[in-house]
Amino acid sequence: MEEELPGSIGISVSLALRLGQALFSVASLLFMCVGVQFYAYSSFCFLVTIKGLVIPWSLTLATVDAFSMFVKRQSRQVQIVSVIVIGDWVLSFLSLAAACSTASVSDFMVTEAGAAFCDGKLCSRYQLSAAMACLSWSLSLASALFNLWLLPSLYSNF
Repeated sequence: MEEELPGSIGISVSLALRLGQALFSVASLLFMCVGVQFYAYSSFCFLVTIKGLVIPWSLTLATVDAFSMFVKRQSRQVQIVSVIVIGDWVLSFLSLAAACSTASVSDFMVTEAGAAFCDGKLCSRYQLSAAMACLSWSLSLASALFNLWLLPSLYSNF
């Protein structure tokens, strides 16, 4: 039997990372969208768009992980893992960009602009959304690194 790499597709660590990504992404969306006019700022729209992509991606791969754990068979096909690695890296970089842009705009709104742009409660919701996006990104990066670590071992067996 092959050695299980931590975080590789089909094991519990990968499932936990995927569910964490989805959970923090949903939290980020909720803080951004519920009762807030986020569409007035392009960085907030960018965050909502990227999180709208991350959530189905993470939930789909969590489903794949759960199924792989259920049938006790890890996916070791080079093409599938390559697509997952590329998707993870693209979404990881986009998530980082969205989280950083949201954090910088919300910080500017709190420190520089003051009450002219948002009241304290609204700005704190923007900041919480940025924090949740950063947490989601950190789990996304971990998944991307673990799967990238797995990829060379698959090509050596190819």
